[in-house]
Amino acid sequence: FKEVNDSLGHLLGDELLVQVAGRLRSTLHPDEELARLGGDEFALVIPAATLEQAEQAAVRLLDALTEPFHVEGLALHVDASVGVAVSPRHATDTTGLLRCADIAMYRAKYLRGRSAVYDAADDDPARQRLQTVEELRTALARDQLVLHYQPQASLPDGQISAVEALVRWCHPETGLRYPDTFLPLVEEAGLMAALTDRVLELALDQILTWQADGLPVLPVAINLSASSTVDTALPDRIAGALAVRDLPGNVLVLEITEQFLMADRARAHAVLTQLRQLGITISIDDFGTGYSSLAYLRDLPVDELKLDRAFIAPLADDARAANLVRSTVDLAHALGLRMVAEGVEDQTTWNELARYGCDHIQGYHLARPMPGPALTHWFQQRQPGGPHIPTQHPSRTPSSAGRTN
Repeated sequence: FKEVNDSLGHLLGDELLVQVAGRLRSTLHPDEELARLGGDEFALVIPAATLEQAEQAAVRLLDALTEPFHVEGLALHVDASVGVAVSPRHATDTTGLLRCADIAMYRAKYLRGRSAVYDAADDDPARQRLQTVEELRTALARDQLVLHYQPQASLPDGQISAVEALVRWCHPETGLRYPDTFLPLVEEAGLMAALTDRVLELALDQILTWQADGLPVLPVAINLSASSTVDTALPDRIAGALAVRDLPGNVLVLEITEQFLMADRARAHAVLTQLRQLGITISIDDFGTGYSSLAYLRDLPVDELKLDRAFIAPLADDARAANLVRSTVDLAHALGLRMVAEGVEDQTTWNELARYGCDHIQGYHLARPMPGPALTHWFQQRQPGGPHIPTQHPSRTPSSAGRTN
């Protein structure tokens, strides 16, 4: 539903909700009552229901959503997750019953099912989830998020060409937390736009700090989630953040995944085109791990492919893996794209990638992610004059849907 609001606007989102409510209402028995709790959440109250009756009602509600809804000429398919709780088995008052149903609903979402019945075993994890969401809101408000940076090097000369910004959460009690422990919850709680904005601010401010320290401007790569990339206001927010700091768009590389591109190619084209008009480089992260279609490489304005570490790790010992990497590098160059290999952990792999013509590498063999000040020191120790930054990227032909930067 958030995607509908972001793509079509809240007025059409409300229109969809009205249609959904009408569809759900059409399934009701005379003694049942339907209410909208807020956002896209509804509750169905069935007086004196048994567990079996409640589960049957859940099926009715879900079946009612099977056919598409029509809004402004668009056919929209929606689905739902349903949590079931009954009294007195699960709770004896309204508040308790709603809480149990809510916990069951999130269990259904987590299990990627359509409905689930409340289980007391889910109570503690649910409380922990709610507590963590509140802590994440606090983290965003109190600047508990920090960025660590991992450098990339160009091949074959090994000069530093860019850095990737990786978010960390400095939790006041449990210490430094890595993104896989909290980003899924950020997405679920609808906080991804706020987190993306904060990461962008931190990265751009770090660029200004490096400038003040006498270092050349390093392009900084930032990962975007699927929800961020369908946020139609994102290009304007990024443009504003760059303008406030008097920075050009080419200081940013935005990394997106194949799954987003395949989900809605038309919208991807519109969003990416706006971003590239700002001078921002677009990189396809984890290339080769999704359900790839080479057509999007032809049609969409992208600049760079980032080959996943799963292809790089066996390169030295597996001839088929080596041939796959070599052919992927050739494909990227044939399409006028740069190739970045991540997960490089030894000199042998570095040498092989250079031999294949890979443009840039990233991995522990070069450096682990580190805070901004530590990376400044690393630069200064590695090269007294600072990292060499190419004045332009390797020559390439523009993609059919894009332009050269």
